[in-house]
Amino acid sequence: MGRKHVNIPIFIPHMGCPNNCVFCNQHTISGHGEFELDRAKREIDEALSTISVDTPTEIAFFGGSFTGIDRALMVSLLELAESYVRSGRVSEIRLSTRPDYIDSEILSILSRYSVRTVELGLQSLDRDVLLASKRGHDAECARRACRAIKQAGFELIGQMMIGLPHSNAKKEIETAREICELGADGARVYPTVVFAETELADMMIRGAYVPLELEDAVERTKNVLDVFERAGVPCIRVGLCASENLRDASRAIAGANHEAIGEMAMSALYFDRICEELDRLGRDKKKGGGVKIFVSRGSVSKAVGQKRVNKIKICEKYGLEWVKVLEKNEIIGYNIIIENDV
Repeated sequence: MGRKHVNIPIFIPHMGCPNNCVFCNQHTISGHGEFELDRAKREIDEALSTISVDTPTEIAFFGGSFTGIDRALMVSLLELAESYVRSGRVSEIRLSTRPDYIDSEILSILSRYSVRTVELGLQSLDRDVLLASKRGHDAECARRACRAIKQAGFELIGQMMIGLPHSNAKKEIETAREICELGADGARVYPTVVFAETELADMMIRGAYVPLELEDAVERTKNVLDVFERAGVPCIRVGLCASENLRDASRAIAGANHEAIGEMAMSALYFDRICEELDRLGRDKKKGGGVKIFVSRGSVSKAVGQKRVNKIKICEKYGLEWVKVLEKNEIIGYNIIIENDV
């Protein structure tokens, strides 16, 4: 993990998955209702034309249950991706799938190609949440799949969702903890967005499901980010990608639908960490003056918060006159260093 690379995402629509999770409308999300092998090649070629030859690049099969699609198509896609690996233009292959489409035969097939990373759509490891979401498998199936992926030598990315039916903050924290315990090399976190033409949308309309407000979604996402960060498991993304039609109000009709939700959750986590450190240092809340807060490279905007919200709240809470946030190369993750009154 931590390698700088570029993904070429190839979205496989709702193929290979007979299940209909209440939140899922893959046609709406991916924008594709069918799949053609030639289209995949065109998309890869087009993407490679914009990527420097010395940039580590991987082909990523997203959007559906890749290991559950027609076996001949799956192998054809792997062969296509492998041809780019052999040419030297692509370094590896990534794919996403469901826990119930992982077994020894599938892992054996994947091992014949340059597949490095398997992203597993776990969503939750709570029994009631899985049932209410109609995932079609139980938590033990998910645990077996995680262990099998790791034992086969692949990197494992655990995908989870915030705000599913019957879920709550405690259950989400427990899912995040278990993802770490199962050996995940990274995580993705998806606050639930309600898409049109899904059972979840029908549940919302009849009052059987209440989508999270943005503030609650940020808080609960922050909670699981804290778990992952403390366990040393990087979260590689929060929220759906811009290409997944979040801005189309006719498709994404409710839920935590904000393009900056990841930044907002990370900012909230920084606020908590800064307050923890100020409390640990015994900062006198009536002292005045100011502090310098040092954060990891590239994290100043997250620590400051949108519209300087963290700096404002910290000044108010601790009676500070000023707060400066600066980078320090040796700091890692959400760790911080505070210098008083300089």
